[in-house]
Amino acid sequence: MKYYSTNKQSPVVDFREATISGQAPDKGLYFPESIPSVDQELIRNIEKYSNEEIAFRVIHPYVANSIADEKLMEIVTETISFPIPLVPVNESVYSLELFHGPTLAFKDVGARFMSRCLGYFVKMGETLRHGQAGGSGQTVTVLVATSGDTGGAVANGFYNVEGVEVIILYPSGKVSPVQEKQLTTLGKNIRALEVLGSFDDCQQMVKNAFADKEVNKNRFLTSANSINVARWLPQQFYYFFAYKQWPDRNNPPVISVPSGNFGNICAGLLAKRSGLPVEHFIAACNVNDVVPEFMKTERFEPKQAIPTLSNAMDVGNPSNFVRILEIFAHSFTTLEQNLTAVSITDKETTDTISDAFKQYNYILDPHGAVGYLALKRYMGAHPGSKGIFLETAHPVKFPDAVEKHTGTRPDIPASVYNIMNNKKVTVKMKPDYKALKDYLMS
Repeated sequence: MKYYSTNKQSPVVDFREATISGQAPDKGLYFPESIPSVDQELIRNIEKYSNEEIAFRVIHPYVANSIADEKLMEIVTETISFPIPLVPVNESVYSLELFHGPTLAFKDVGARFMSRCLGYFVKMGETLRHGQAGGSGQTVTVLVATSGDTGGAVANGFYNVEGVEVIILYPSGKVSPVQEKQLTTLGKNIRALEVLGSFDDCQQMVKNAFADKEVNKNRFLTSANSINVARWLPQQFYYFFAYKQWPDRNNPPVISVPSGNFGNICAGLLAKRSGLPVEHFIAACNVNDVVPEFMKTERFEPKQAIPTLSNAMDVGNPSNFVRILEIFAHSFTTLEQNLTAVSITDKETTDTISDAFKQYNYILDPHGAVGYLALKRYMGAHPGSKGIFLETAHPVKFPDAVEKHTGTRPDIPASVYNIMNNKKVTVKMKPDYKALKDYLMS
């Protein structure tokens, strides 16, 4: 498989180069030259296949010739070595729980897959980029911005990976205490920069670094945000796992995805285009409503991000939406046949957390609550439909909100309990690219 830049001004590359580079030189995102069709025999008999076999067959066309089959199977096996259950909330609504990984967030899948791919490429000592040599003498710097869960997942995925240094930018005071501990307490090859601004400030600083020739001469940079194909593409896995567990094969589900930077729902739409049976997708957004407005007006107008309770979705300029347009060949008519986008307020979010607990004894985190309410509204307008919402983060990451609106405090998993007393180590930084550049050059 080859990948082109969405800006169409950079050379076509293979999976290895796309992974290592992160973003194309023309600042576009890499996108596969063709969308492979999933073997319909796999779809018809999906319950007969292990999750490892499903993941391997889904990702293989995108990775072929860059990673040997045996190694790829090893990578996907390590990537999905935790449960991804489809849990009934009521007779027509199911929760796909993506928070059973090491950092209790859906981003564990993409981060684990990418870290193992990048570690493999560095260890193999292959040419990294533009004639630069890899191997033990070269350190790759993973530079990433996070609005919440990405940082912890990337930190955990890359922790102690030889030849890789990770620098994470996050907005000060705008991630939950658990999220902050996950990305600021590991040490070793993981460093956290606490930016006194918004996620959009962090993301812009990262983008500026990738475009800065002087910085790139000094450091070998790559990204671990969902703009990286190795973070984005494996997110298809759990949509297939959901279908494997779906009880009504004659009626494919509507799937509601809490959406911020739109990498997750983009992977789901890619899976649908590849042949996975899905009735419709819902992009469930908080009040950061750039895409819901686009679906009304066909005008994409980035905005300053607004802080909300569902903080991982506080994105005013979602990078991956351009990939969604590519999936549907920039046809708005085709896009709206496959995608609905809605905006949910914090008040609606907290009311939903309370209602779901009272009615079904199910505890939602704020992101899952946005997805659940968006699905419920869609089903109300489409009688007889059944659906899945993605529960993307463990409720323990938002204990105060959950306790306030359910009357119960979620149990703390051992993986979180063990880090809460660890010392936070960060470098505070103004939301100014010069500050980041000085840090990277020092």
